[in-house]
Amino acid sequence: MLDRNRALKSRGERVLPGGMYGHMSTYRLLPPRYPQYFERAEGCRLWDADGNEYIDFMCSFGPMIAGYGNPRIRAAADAQRDRLDIANGPPALIVDLAERFVRQVSHAEWAIFAKNGNDATTVCNMVARARSEKRKILVAEGAYHGAAPWANRMSRGTPEEDHVHFPTYRYNDIESLDAAAQAVAGDLAGIVVSAFRHDAGHDQELPDLAFARRVREICDAEGAALILDDVRAGLRLSLDASWSQFGVQPDLSAWGKAIGNGEPVAAILGNEAYREAATRVFVTGSFWYQAAPFAAAIETLDLLAEVDAPAVVERLGQQFRDGLEEQARRYGHPIRQTGPPQMPAVLFEDDDRREKGFAFCTAALDHGVYLHPWHNMFLSVAHTEADIEQALAGTEKAFRHLHG
Repeated sequence: MLDRNRALKSRGERVLPGGMYGHMSTYRLLPPRYPQYFERAEGCRLWDADGNEYIDFMCSFGPMIAGYGNPRIRAAADAQRDRLDIANGPPALIVDLAERFVRQVSHAEWAIFAKNGNDATTVCNMVARARSEKRKILVAEGAYHGAAPWANRMSRGTPEEDHVHFPTYRYNDIESLDAAAQAVAGDLAGIVVSAFRHDAGHDQELPDLAFARRVREICDAEGAALILDDVRAGLRLSLDASWSQFGVQPDLSAWGKAIGNGEPVAAILGNEAYREAATRVFVTGSFWYQAAPFAAAIETLDLLAEVDAPAVVERLGQQFRDGLEEQARRYGHPIRQTGPPQMPAVLFEDDDRREKGFAFCTAALDHGVYLHPWHNMFLSVAHTEADIEQALAGTEKAFRHLHG
């Protein structure tokens, strides 16, 4: 039952645009059964405003990587908050965090900290332009790098002119990449790439090695920055920058709130060649120097390294993927599972209108499993094998519901 959620929705419709805004709105984006409001979270579980419990496979759309309310990370943040959180300048902890993160990420020599992924990708663009004194930044068609006007081709309220200096290419398509780079030769400041193609509503694509190497070659030839958007994938695919595992190093990388397990902190990391340019851009925010999220980030990075988080979430994600595949075959509802197991995307075959996906995910909610019918999902180190087995018991009932 969602009686309280229903009442809150009714109230919210009167005071919030469209009832809710942004990527967490259930009004336009998800079936009616999805709860809009939540009351409590712990580990890998959520409780909605009506007290219904779910094993969560969205992790707040990524930031929650070590578990909701992880006691160790929370204690570090609370202890720092008791001493100092906001002041006239940053805490000494900013140096500790910068040193810690730079040690971990092989391409990095310096760090800037902000509040969210959109901050991080935007600052990367600014630093790339400051060094090159060029204007054009290539971005992949359909890629999401934030909701700021430069990155947001989906929404009204952004004139097309805001995108003049952001020409597009197709991810993993070398011919398209070459053509886009050639069209702006001499004025190319950077190329933004996602860790893998994770466009919502589409099959995910892991990066082709030849494509990744070609991005690096073009950037080297043009004196442009290879900008890796690791906001969504960072720390789940690798504890280093995600493309480092292919031997392709970025010049600049953007990291989101997973670095602090959901605390409001993000990062821009850069190599030595971009250090001086980073001193010439003015970027700031009253809360960008907040101490408690820095403490949370240090603890998060340490915890994830201790347990080898990418290996843990890959194993759990593969367990979940294998179970879903077996159930789909058994009940005769073919699915496509794409992307890395740590960040699974599941779409039904022959389901262009998402009717089957919506029905399946709605039924899964009724059995205590929170999935997403068209966005990639996320595993965390708070999930356990027992949680995955319990979730699969719920998805089996959802497949049975589809089967009639």
